[in-house]
Amino acid sequence: MWVATVLPKPVPPVLSVLTSSRNPKQSSFHFRFSYRPLNLKVSATKQQQQLPEPKADKKNPSSSDLGWLPAFPHVLIASMSNFLFGYHIGVMNGPIVSVAKELGFEGNSTLEGLVVSIFIAGAFLGSVASGSLVDKLGCRRTFQLDTIPLILGALISAQAHSLDEILWGRFLVGLGIGVNTVLVPIYISEVAPTKYRGSLGTLCQIGTCLGIIASLFLDIPSETDPHWWRTVLYIASAPGFILALGMQFAVESPRWLCKVGRLDDAKTVIRNIWGSSEVETAIQDFQSVIKNNGVNVGSGWLELLEEPHSRVAFIGGALFVLQQFAGINGVLYFSSLTFKDVGITSSSLASLFVGLANFAGALCAVYLMDKEGRQKLLIGSYLGMAVSMFLIACAIGFPVDEELSHNLSILGTLMYIFTFAIGAGPVTGLIIPELSSAKMRGKIMGFSFSVHWVCNFLVGLLFLDLVEIFGVAPVYTGFGSVSLLAAIYAKYFLVETKGRSLEEIEMSLNPDFSVRDKGP
Repeated sequence: MWVATVLPKPVPPVLSVLTSSRNPKQSSFHFRFSYRPLNLKVSATKQQQQLPEPKADKKNPSSSDLGWLPAFPHVLIASMSNFLFGYHIGVMNGPIVSVAKELGFEGNSTLEGLVVSIFIAGAFLGSVASGSLVDKLGCRRTFQLDTIPLILGALISAQAHSLDEILWGRFLVGLGIGVNTVLVPIYISEVAPTKYRGSLGTLCQIGTCLGIIASLFLDIPSETDPHWWRTVLYIASAPGFILALGMQFAVESPRWLCKVGRLDDAKTVIRNIWGSSEVETAIQDFQSVIKNNGVNVGSGWLELLEEPHSRVAFIGGALFVLQQFAGINGVLYFSSLTFKDVGITSSSLASLFVGLANFAGALCAVYLMDKEGRQKLLIGSYLGMAVSMFLIACAIGFPVDEELSHNLSILGTLMYIFTFAIGAGPVTGLIIPELSSAKMRGKIMGFSFSVHWVCNFLVGLLFLDLVEIFGVAPVYTGFGSVSLLAAIYAKYFLVETKGRSLEEIEMSLNPDFSVRDKGP
């Protein structure tokens, strides 16, 4: 669910997903909005009551319900980007010592942290650029173009014989990752059938988790082979080739095709992945939205300051601020120390437990996302994270029995990661493109993820210093408090998007849609 700065004590990066890697500090970001939360909540709720009941709610899904299947291969190919993301997050964990020794900066924790996390600088820039790329090129071509820095970055890193070379390689990888983190949720939200959009969107989380686990397994030989890091970085280029080739056979977003005037192509895509019965209604909705937006393609960054885009951009930025300051980076940083306290000294084994908890949570999210809805999952996830944080804080701050304290810390850590993976991880990246307008979806996502990278960096910058000043228990209590605040925010400032098409959501949130245009 990731700015080139020096990092004396790196902390792991996390997007909408979990990692066990180490990550850097991050810089501040400021943006001013004219935000009216009550208007958003009320207007959306009123319109939502007027919308027809989603078809998914009128019948009980059965095992023969395979409406998700036509879109699944296309979503699966897109999720390869998340596998790459997870792989690159974890790939430098084990071999960083060997890399530092071979390239001549062994013992310099600042440079080691920089090598692990410089891709955050690239990721920030990639996120900013992604919106314009998607508007101009569409999702498929942007995916394919984005594999260039991913493949080149992996190969340059694998062949590096100096610090500068590996830094450039990692930067290029980060550039590709930044574009992908924005692009994948947009593509899945626009290609997936409405009824299954949430479940298919959760494949982002699963892909990242599998990438992390794969990198951990491949890193095992690095403990005995000092040159193994080159092999795992060469391997990192393979998924990029698979993604570029797979996208040649994947469908383009029918919404983007309609925006650029390729109406027949849009109808063909809808017929193939949503069914023939959806073609006319979907095209009418697409054209209604395009007509209301006043332009066919493209948008400017300054339009983020206009209503209703500024409200959605504010929500997207706020969700990522809350997600990051709820402490996922800090929990992962201390997870290995927590496992050591109970006798699990292998960092790889500790990371495996973390990965399994993440994977289990993501699987639950697949089932629950379209059943319970985004808002409920987000509230429940943050409440679970808050309870986990308070449990760990009590176990550390008020130890009655040392063994019991360690066991409670393990339980709290795994419960925190599991509950994060159910809601706070996948929902945050999914609900932002759902709330965004067709015209500004790329820009809003780019802005939101840029805020994410900045907050990720800030948490990495401040976390260890705060622990040294206040101790682990007070800091974890602060994380739990932010989690409670996030649950309250989700309760009162978000609307449910389950079972509603992107066009229905946009019409309900945009006051300019006084009448729904059904014309061609």
